[in-house]
Amino acid sequence: MKFPQAHTLEQIATIISSEYVGDPDFPVLGMNEIHVVTPGDIVFVDHPKYYDKALQSAATVVLINKNVECPEGKALLISNDPFRDFNKLSAYFKPFEKSTSLVSDSAKIGDNTVIQPGSFVGNNVVIGDNCIIHANVSIYDNAVIGNNVVIHAGSILGADAFYYKNRPEGFDKLLSVGRVVIEDNVDIGASCTIDKGVTGDTRIQEGTKIDNQVHIGHDTIIGKKCLIASQVGISGCVVIEDEVTIWGQVGITSAITIGTKAIISAQSGVSKSLEANKSYFGTPADDFRKKYKEIAAIRKVPELIEKMKKHDE
Repeated sequence: MKFPQAHTLEQIATIISSEYVGDPDFPVLGMNEIHVVTPGDIVFVDHPKYYDKALQSAATVVLINKNVECPEGKALLISNDPFRDFNKLSAYFKPFEKSTSLVSDSAKIGDNTVIQPGSFVGNNVVIGDNCIIHANVSIYDNAVIGNNVVIHAGSILGADAFYYKNRPEGFDKLLSVGRVVIEDNVDIGASCTIDKGVTGDTRIQEGTKIDNQVHIGHDTIIGKKCLIASQVGISGCVVIEDEVTIWGQVGITSAITIGTKAIISAQSGVSKSLEANKSYFGTPADDFRKKYKEIAAIRKVPELIEKMKKHDE
């Protein structure tokens, strides 16, 4: 997320009441999670395991809970609770804005687009030309939808990320202030849920077709001309490259990449990145032929046991 205008390090420190290391006029342009940071961004880190990753990332301001040596060309914000203060900044720069009508006055709706009764279109939403938004669809604030998009009844675009910090008093939620972006010629089935990014975008690229009851987690990027069948669950921060086919009830863990033209068979569980141009099956998902050979081998186990018994006799 980029700020509407540049701020100084001192101004940001004042907002969250923190100490800082660096030039008071050091420019701060935005804030993002580590996987999408660019120069000028703030990134937060609150565990020693990830200090080096944050300090060496593209972010030039690190919100951290220890006064460490500041890398050259960067600045630090010292906080006793970076998670809390990242939320403070999210709320400051992207406060919640209530809606007062089913279709917000600030929404921009393209030519020949139809919005069926009961649908909600939030603040600052942009919808392109020749779209059909079926009944009871909810499109949260700041979503961007391209041309020739069809969204079927009951789908929700822009719910919060499933992202919590476990504290002694309970789970503390990381605020979501990103967007959902749907490119041209995408079809989204009924009762799908697509979470917005924490600070960046959850994006579905041109020509992808999604069946009913599919869940897509925050900050996930789905490439062009993918096919995703019913009841697939995709975690946050996943990258699915172009022309991937995912059949029904596949579960995909977070922060992995599915290569171009991969095919994942129904009811597979994907726990690691998968290479392009291969077919996969099973839990954990692996090469289709290898997995079926394993299954064939397992089926021979009773026969082998019986032979061993006879041999012992």
